[in-house]
Amino acid sequence: MSRFLRQSFAPVDIAWLAFFRILFGGVMLVEVIRYFAYGWIEIFNASDFLFRFYAFEWVEPWPDPFMHLHFAALGMAALCIALGFCYRFAAAFFFIGFTYVFLLDETRYLNHFYLISLISFLMIFLPAHRAWSVDAWLRPTIRSSVTPAWTLWLMRAQIGIPYFFGGIAKLDSDWLHGQPMRMWLAQRSHMPLIGPYVHTEWLVYFFVLGGLLLDLLIVPALLWRRTRLLAFFAAASFHLLNSQLFRIGIFPWLMLGATFIFFPPDAARRCLHRLARRPRSASVREMPPHRTALWWSPSRRVLTAVALYLAIQVLLPLRHFAYPGNVHWTEEGHRFSWHMKLRTKSGEALFDLLSPATGRTWLVDPMDHLSDDAYAKMTTHPDMILQYAHYLAAQKHREGFPDIQVRARALVSLNGRPPRPLIDHRVDLAQQPRTLAHAAWILPLTEPLSRTPQRLRAQGDDRHLLGGAE
Repeated sequence: MSRFLRQSFAPVDIAWLAFFRILFGGVMLVEVIRYFAYGWIEIFNASDFLFRFYAFEWVEPWPDPFMHLHFAALGMAALCIALGFCYRFAAAFFFIGFTYVFLLDETRYLNHFYLISLISFLMIFLPAHRAWSVDAWLRPTIRSSVTPAWTLWLMRAQIGIPYFFGGIAKLDSDWLHGQPMRMWLAQRSHMPLIGPYVHTEWLVYFFVLGGLLLDLLIVPALLWRRTRLLAFFAAASFHLLNSQLFRIGIFPWLMLGATFIFFPPDAARRCLHRLARRPRSASVREMPPHRTALWWSPSRRVLTAVALYLAIQVLLPLRHFAYPGNVHWTEEGHRFSWHMKLRTKSGEALFDLLSPATGRTWLVDPMDHLSDDAYAKMTTHPDMILQYAHYLAAQKHREGFPDIQVRARALVSLNGRPPRPLIDHRVDLAQQPRTLAHAAWILPLTEPLSRTPQRLRAQGDDRHLLGGAE
């Protein structure tokens, strides 16, 4: 154990951490600017109803103009992180502020937003401001050329976990049979180079197997010196292609930049010295010794906290195995599990409301109340259907109907399968609690995968599929 402690706190060049701080702050600043440029900030106050994450139903958006001020403050915090100015405060503020935005609306869940929250949380505790920063220039006493080795391996683990679990998730029957990749490529015949071949099976399986192998092998290949450059070019090709195939914003650029932390810790410093044509600086100096003799020394406390954090990161993506059924159909345990770009779902839903005391019935079309994005996401996610059912019941309670019953009719297509019912229409969703337990009212997926995929439109003239009100 003492040897492990010494290795964990051995000094490594801090250049990797300073580089990553600049990269992360710069990319986050670009993301905040995108929110202003595309008018996305207004979305949070555009509707009276937002879908909420479990246990975070209390999170509410700021009223205008404070949401705009919130994002302006996030942009300033990102800039301060990149510059290393008031770094600890800026990192803590960015983590809280960004995670607040992330928790506002379940509709806008993205895996890379979740990853950003995790990285910004870790950045609070890493001494990324001790080099190449305004803080180090203003306070020379904090300046350092080294950082403990555990900081490097912690961030490598955080970046590597999405790759690894993304690869594990691709060991899925639909993915290995070419769906939904076959559907995605068929829509991209306009793209240069690959356009003429998007309907060929060899290209489908090149992407299917290539994505699987890259996710599973990229981290060990980047860590091994002999395969590092080849792995980097493979990762660069993967992320650049993703940026063209899918609209996933800054994620490919963040992950591409993050691959550099798998290079030797002093790689960034050596690169700068070569560009400046200066001789390489002296090797890293030793760090102050850490007390390792006591069973609960500061060093042991740090490593215990790191181990607990990583244990959560490893166990959380596995929780979907505790639920029955296909996770891509039921969505139970799907979020926070790094199931990235593995399925395509489309659906439509109507809600039947009944007041037994008065005999009155209502047929509610959520397209009349929700944005297109919120409707499309809600129709394919049982938990969000339940939230909307509770919202409709609460509305009728306020109108004087305390005994309201809500039933949902949802037809969903997964990876091109013919549409099938997702929710048991016999169940009164108004009486179903929102819990983390398995929801028995989610109907199982029994439809086999077809090689001739169909697509169910979420709106338009296919609404007759659900029939009228009972």
